[in-house]
Amino acid sequence: MAGLHDKQADDYYEARPRYPSDWYSKLSALTPHHNLAWDVGTGNGQAAIGVAEHYAKVIATDSSEAQIKRAISHPKVQYIHTPDSITDKDLISLIGAEGSVDLITVATAVHWFDLPKFYSIATHLLRKPGGVIALWAYSFTSVNDEIDAVTRRFEETVRPYWNEKTQYCFDQYKTLPFPFESVGLGSEGEPAFFYMHKEFSFDGYLRMLKSWSAVTTAKEVGVDLLHDRMVEELNSAWGGKNLMHTVTYKCFTLVGRPRVQSS
Repeated sequence: MAGLHDKQADDYYEARPRYPSDWYSKLSALTPHHNLAWDVGTGNGQAAIGVAEHYAKVIATDSSEAQIKRAISHPKVQYIHTPDSITDKDLISLIGAEGSVDLITVATAVHWFDLPKFYSIATHLLRKPGGVIALWAYSFTSVNDEIDAVTRRFEETVRPYWNEKTQYCFDQYKTLPFPFESVGLGSEGEPAFFYMHKEFSFDGYLRMLKSWSAVTTAKEVGVDLLHDRMVEELNSAWGGKNLMHTVTYKCFTLVGRPRVQSS
């Protein structure tokens, strides 16, 4: 999926919301050690820099070189491009030794992964006991009834262009396999929830919609989902380009530890 996200890199950087700082505090409180964290599918690094407020070092990886080049600089974050062709052995050697990672985070990305492969690597790298893996994402947004009504109509036109793996997001990770022991912040089949908020101008909101992978996919086959009429409808519901609105995102999360192997 690197090629698709390469094309969205600028819009991701400008338009995606920031996860709340207290979320990272909750995750930090779950690990007894705070030496090394790995942020996987880091994109522009927004989760990596949040994690870095609590851990001595964060390794942030992404298969998209364009995303890595636009990532937010932080003295405790090391960004590494990990192409799809990288071997498991080479990837593990980039991150650390077995049992060396205190926290693994994946923000709005795990649904793209080869899950059995990723979970095997994560289990190998996580500290035992004490290591924690946290996955979270969000699906769609809410502003107010008028804007939401138009946005829901837009979402229906987008749906045929979503990759099948995004169904995990539509299901709010309720169907996502998660073979880890619960720590009280969501478990397989029962995600936990939190909210985040971002202030948008109309142009900012429009850029956020443009950053959706399905919008890019549609455009590649000649379908402009954000055509002039749709943009006019959204602008009318927004109340004019000069207005600012708070956009609310409902996030869903699964957090756990490696299961203890019975002897």
